[in-house]
Amino acid sequence: MEQNDHAGQALAKVPEVTLVFWIIKIAATTLGETGGDAVSMSMNLGYLVGTLIFAAIFIMAVIAQIRVERFHAPLYWVTIIATTTVGTMLADFADRSLGIGYTGGTSILFTLLLVSLYAWHRVMGSVSVATISSPKADMFYWVTIMFSQTLGTALGDWTADTAGLGYTGAALIFGGALLLLVIAYYATRISRTALFWCAFILTRPLGAVVGDFLDKPVANGGLAMSRYDASIALVAFIVACMFLFKQRAARTAH
Repeated sequence: MEQNDHAGQALAKVPEVTLVFWIIKIAATTLGETGGDAVSMSMNLGYLVGTLIFAAIFIMAVIAQIRVERFHAPLYWVTIIATTTVGTMLADFADRSLGIGYTGGTSILFTLLLVSLYAWHRVMGSVSVATISSPKADMFYWVTIMFSQTLGTALGDWTADTAGLGYTGAALIFGGALLLLVIAYYATRISRTALFWCAFILTRPLGAVVGDFLDKPVANGGLAMSRYDASIALVAFIVACMFLFKQRAARTAH
């Protein structure tokens, strides 16, 4: 009985997966793109320094997230934003500063994500968020999320730039893929865990290309918004969603 109660408390740190969850997730990933660009480009700190800054924030946020006993929406979403921002920095650093390129970066990050999911499943027996009941599972969860966010940045850049689809075209591609996942959720018996992680991964490149669309020059297909203004607007939107739509904690699978 005590074990079940403890498991329930651990999972209470993870929100229930609803429409509001996905709306905030997309906004958070878009914020990761505009916020990351603001630090590395607008502040001229570069990708390496930006990566170190947001990696420190990510580590502190994950430690806090693991230590709390119940779900706290602000802390959870700060941690998500930290993963997506450090993911932006890591992907841009690998793609541009190290000269790996979008294709190479996407391939490496996809491999790391698969390894993370495999290790999580091998150690814990499942990669479902409904089985998170220990600090070890919590750590696997956040490491996997970080890799998925980093992969999403590289994949979004590859689709918009290397594949030549542009920001609008890439957004339509990823938006359409997410729509197909929604259809699969309601019309098929495909594993809900597999669909969740596919959707979680795809929301990141969608956010990446939307973020680029907002702050890139008009000549490059963007709206040329200030990175600071775009980031502030996204923060306000996320806070408003948390205030207006109270999120419940997910339930542990017993």
